[in-house]
Amino acid sequence: MPDRTDWEEKAKGLLRAEMARRGVTYAQLVERLEGIGVEENERNLRNKVSRGKFTAGFLLQVMVALGAKDMRIE
Repeated sequence: MPDRTDWEEKAKGLLRAEMARRGVTYAQLVERLEGIGVEENERNLRNKVSRGKFTAGFLLQVMVALGAKDMRIE
């Protein structure tokens, strides 16, 4: 299995930082994703984020579900 790249680590960090900034748990994120029509279960969501292996589209879905208007990348 390939190692995570620095870019994947950065994406994972951005996602987790937004969740922490808003005080949103994985269970709450699942509910919010459902609210925008994205079906995910908590276990799969945790694994996906933990691995840092997700698409740009998924990252955008999460940001919309979290109510993010902008994203800090540094």
